[in-house]
Amino acid sequence: MDHEDEIRKLIRRRDAGRLAERVRALDGPSRKRVAAMLPEVLKELSAVSSGRDSRGLAGFGPVLRVAGAGTLGGAAAVASWLYRRSFAPQWAGPDDDVDLVLAVLAQRPAAWRADLAERLARRLRSADDRGMRLALELLRQTGIAPPRNDALVAGWAAQPPDGLAGDPLLGHLLPRLFEAQGVGRVLQWDTDPDQGFLGALLRLARSGRVRRADLLDGCLRRFLLGGTPVELRFFVRLHQALDPSPAEVEPRARDYLRLLPAAPGTVAEAAARRLRGCPALTADDLAEAWESLVLRPERKLVRAGLSWLRAEVRRAPDLAGPAAAPLARAFGADSAELQEQAAELALACAPALDEPGRRTIREAIELLPPEPGARVAGAFGGGKRTGTVAAAEPVRLPPLPAAPERARPFEPPPAKPDELVELWSDTHLHSWQTWERLLAGFVTLAYHERDALAAALATIRTPMWRWGARAGNWHSVDRWFQGLANHLTDQAPDTEVWRTALPEAELPTPQLLVLHRAAEILRALEEGTLPPLLLATPTHDTGHVAAAELVRRMEVLEAAGAKPLAADLQQALLRLPPGERPEAGHLTSAAGRVLAGWRHPEPEVELQWWCGGEGPEHDWHDRGHDHSVMLWPVVRRRVRTGLPLVDVMFRRFEHHILAGHLDWWPAMLPSHREVAAAHFAPGLLRGTDGPTIHARYARSLARAEGPAGASFAAVLARVLGDAGQHPEPVEVLLEVAARGELPCQELGRQAGLMLASGKARMGDMVAALGEAAERGAHAQVWSIAAAALPVLLPAPGQRPRNGLAGFVELAAKVAGWCGARGEIPQVRDLAARAGNSALLRELRTLHALVTSPDAKDGTADLKEGRA
Repeated sequence: MDHEDEIRKLIRRRDAGRLAERVRALDGPSRKRVAAMLPEVLKELSAVSSGRDSRGLAGFGPVLRVAGAGTLGGAAAVASWLYRRSFAPQWAGPDDDVDLVLAVLAQRPAAWRADLAERLARRLRSADDRGMRLALELLRQTGIAPPRNDALVAGWAAQPPDGLAGDPLLGHLLPRLFEAQGVGRVLQWDTDPDQGFLGALLRLARSGRVRRADLLDGCLRRFLLGGTPVELRFFVRLHQALDPSPAEVEPRARDYLRLLPAAPGTVAEAAARRLRGCPALTADDLAEAWESLVLRPERKLVRAGLSWLRAEVRRAPDLAGPAAAPLARAFGADSAELQEQAAELALACAPALDEPGRRTIREAIELLPPEPGARVAGAFGGGKRTGTVAAAEPVRLPPLPAAPERARPFEPPPAKPDELVELWSDTHLHSWQTWERLLAGFVTLAYHERDALAAALATIRTPMWRWGARAGNWHSVDRWFQGLANHLTDQAPDTEVWRTALPEAELPTPQLLVLHRAAEILRALEEGTLPPLLLATPTHDTGHVAAAELVRRMEVLEAAGAKPLAADLQQALLRLPPGERPEAGHLTSAAGRVLAGWRHPEPEVELQWWCGGEGPEHDWHDRGHDHSVMLWPVVRRRVRTGLPLVDVMFRRFEHHILAGHLDWWPAMLPSHREVAAAHFAPGLLRGTDGPTIHARYARSLARAEGPAGASFAAVLARVLGDAGQHPEPVEVLLEVAARGELPCQELGRQAGLMLASGKARMGDMVAALGEAAERGAHAQVWSIAAAALPVLLPAPGQRPRNGLAGFVELAAKVAGWCGARGEIPQVRDLAARAGNSALLRELRTLHALVTSPDAKDGTADLKEGRA
């Protein structure tokens, strides 16, 4: 057997180890012959593997790479062959045949291998490039200087650091470690100073194999190059672990100062910490450092700058002059706490300041809040604006915008078969309006023009799988309407499918009512009992059915001798407006008597919060665990109408992961807003375990009628705390407030519970309520905030939620606008605690405001209707 045949068979058997031995044994002419046959082998393998192996040529990748590396002539050809795209799966990891490839390359001339090493190093594109290990090993073996390639440096840093001290690449690549892009991301999880690459560098520094100065200079160089916090995280840890001494910081002080104004927060914090212990800083250097820190957006760094300034001025009072400009800058901080600290420092520095320094302070007094500004103005005398703090301008707030029209006439159903076909063809059944129009049009046309409707539907009927019992449950209205069309066009393979296709009872009750109505129409179609019209088709786009129109429809049914469909009748009763009594005493049918006796019943529903097995008394401030919140409506006053679907709608509130048609629910209960909202409650805080609650659901509830209680408040609070739905929730709040239907107390309580349990973001809620207040709902927002605070404020020993100070600040602002009065015990008790945190200061401001007997209303034109 000649060499070519043997190698061909080894490739087919994928025996890379044996193949490497045979390739190494080849002489020059044999290598050339094998190299010449490789393209033919590729074609054969492609033809064979395309039908049998989903991996294609990738299944032969190792043997093909070994064969090419050992036989192809030029380094460029080998580099191209090794990393043909077809030799590795798309998401393949590092090559696992590196040792075999190195073995067949070992007999190549040194210059040839050096050329290949440089070519492979230049082609690397990422730290996890599959060719990384081969390139690094060839560079080590050949001893050449690696080409400049950031991916190569990142890949080198990502390798196990064992033997780093003896790595021939250390001298070449370590200096580039602090410049190459991608290194920081590769090493971002290296946190242990005794392990990994971080630990290896520190050991090299301790042993003298690497100079500490080189590592420190490298860190500073990397910091000055800039980058994101993630990209710089490893270098911050390395710098911290090196812990440079004041003697090491002194020659690098200018570089540290350059980092303070704009470097990421962690870098600026590290630089400030080192500079505080540096004795070589001049007064001008200190002023530059302080000013850089107080202008930072991070409050932590502003606080650090003021602390440093305070310590230095106490140590050397003559530094008060250089401190004047940084203090004036700090007057404009975005935190009342920091402004107070800056004001206190300015007062402490006042005796040591010369006239230029005092002038600098005076010119910035107007940036301070009134109380600290007045104290500083008293100490520093007249200034740019007479040295006083300008009185607060009266806040001119707009009145509540007028509520939009609650209801408009409902678009009529299609009156002709071609109109119905066009409506079905051009739309998806995603809106309840389309569904109601299709149902109403189908029933009326099927009763009066059955043949014409069947002919029109036959032109567009789409193929549908066999839809008998084996088709399973039909959760979608699309399938039900397709079933109606199939039956009318004599394409239905089974009868009485409505018995088995109706889903199980665990689905939410409104969804079951939707499907019940479809099922009973299909049944009536099969049994020949279809009425001439539907009763529940809305007359208004809120879902309401006008009482007079419902009576007229009942008269039509009685005149035709037809019985109304049961679910259709019950849905129609649920849609009657609460202020309209049907004048139906003349109706003689059983359904007519039910209509005449309808008195618009309303159950009383209470919303309970549960966490696991704990109910309303659960401590929602406990940060020791994630609160698994469930909202359960409980019927406190049940009504029984004797109508099964109505009664179940009034008492059964269930969540199901397959819940559908949620935006239809308010239109099914347009006169029972709180009941409709209660059906949303069990899935309101489920996250991914169920459908998303959208702001449009809250808008539909806002335009419904009937009581608005805890369930409606919970739905509105949920969308107000979701910044992704802004600004629609604010519009809903304003609309309900304009109608005088906003349950402010309940909305405040539900919002407080969501914030306390971590199910809504404080910043999103504050932003939404703040916008509503500025657009005219200031009185309502105060009532909401006042009801939320007793729930939201932590008990002694508990940590407050992040952002709570901002919520209290908003409460104080709207209380001032409304001239609100009335002590809140929880605010009083927490404000009395010792401390000077931002939360405590805001609470004290709020408490003083609402308990002040002589404070004036802060608004210029507060309208009537305060909540």
